[in-house]
Amino acid sequence: QVQLVESGGGLVQAGGSLRLSCAASQRTFSTYAMGWFRQAPGKEREFVATINWSGRSTYYADSVKGRFTISRDNAKNTVYLQMNSLKHEDMAVYYCAAGPAPSMYDRTYNYWGQGTQVTVSS
Repeated sequence: QVQLVESGGGLVQAGGSLRLSCAASQRTFSTYAMGWFRQAPGKEREFVATINWSGRSTYYADSVKGRFTISRDNAKNTVYLQMNSLKHEDMAVYYCAAGPAPSMYDRTYNYWGQGTQVTVSS
């Protein structure tokens, strides 16, 4: 069982930046692919970014490409999401997830965090 805890959410003005962190409970963290998803009120959960176990392979949703960066530090059992040039439409609860392979599909992930709220003011 892997426990994931997100942090770093908050209130930011449009155009600003935030860095989300997701800390995993297990040393086996380095064997998992990680993903970030988000869910805005009244909308379905959507894929944001994913990274493979080594960090060498990443993939982004078109809506965040060029603005967000996913990375990981396996020594710290942590995955990050650097979010720059934030827009009002980025406002959502952001979730990290762990699974066997990088994927844009939430059904492929086995473990999920509780989420962290990102609020973007206009």
